[in-house]
Amino acid sequence: MSLTDTQSQSRTEPTAAGSQGFHTTTPHMLKTSKQYASQTLMGGLSGFESPIGLDRRDRIEALHTGDIGFVHSWDINTSVDGPGTRMTVFMSGCPLRCQYCQNPDTWKMRDGQPVYLEAMIKKIDRYQDLFKSTGGGITFSGGESMMQPAFVSRVFRAAKEMGVHTCLDTSGFLNRNYTDEMIEDIDLCLLDVKSGDEETYHRVTGGVLAPTIEFGQRLAAAGKKIWVRFVLVPGLTDDPQNVENVARICETFGDAVEHIDVLPFHQLGRPKWHELRIPYPLEDAKGPDAKLRARVAKQFEDHGFKVY
Repeated sequence: MSLTDTQSQSRTEPTAAGSQGFHTTTPHMLKTSKQYASQTLMGGLSGFESPIGLDRRDRIEALHTGDIGFVHSWDINTSVDGPGTRMTVFMSGCPLRCQYCQNPDTWKMRDGQPVYLEAMIKKIDRYQDLFKSTGGGITFSGGESMMQPAFVSRVFRAAKEMGVHTCLDTSGFLNRNYTDEMIEDIDLCLLDVKSGDEETYHRVTGGVLAPTIEFGQRLAAAGKKIWVRFVLVPGLTDDPQNVENVARICETFGDAVEHIDVLPFHQLGRPKWHELRIPYPLEDAKGPDAKLRARVAKQFEDHGFKVY
């Protein structure tokens, strides 16, 4: 059933759960003026219809059911966020505060634009021939895409019905948000293992490590493929024991791990921190040199992993 159908039904009869549906009628949810489009669909959201006029109760309900998702932006890229040519959708909202985050503008869900589920599915349908011809597909990133599990999982279900490859880019921190049924529609997970011990993980992210490990193990048990991502920051994540601990965590995922991406820290996100007037903890940090990158790569290779 479409969102529009749900709204029409909800104005005349209760839902199965006994609660009323959306209170805002369709004409008020969409504003088609060119001025509105120019003001709200910039920054990588061009081409999406964005509902407006939803009161707070409507938005919470639609978010809970996955009828809308709060999106920061999207782009088309090749071999960056998974195999082939992909549509990467950056969702708004993240519970972590990584010191090296390059997208602090995605932290707050309310800063994203609400996008209809149907609009997102139509966008994938438009590109599905491109995805199939290049071995690509749809990737959800963020922010933290697992903050909006209903929307992401419903899009993935629709993508799988089209025969389109699905990829989830996540820290795994919100492991419990994702059910086993939702995991079934994930073909590949780009899993950020940000550090290998609790103290370093908390210093890097403000969160705890255990949910990431559990999510990786659930993916492995479900037969899903994992590309592990580890950001190498001199003086923060480069301690040999920390790297060793990351490798041991990856070993618990077994054959699910296809490779480990060692991502060298860079300062491309620094201007966003400045623009948002957020104190930036890595203001003067440098990226790793070739010697450090080689040492870390060898540590992972010594555990039998392919490293990129």
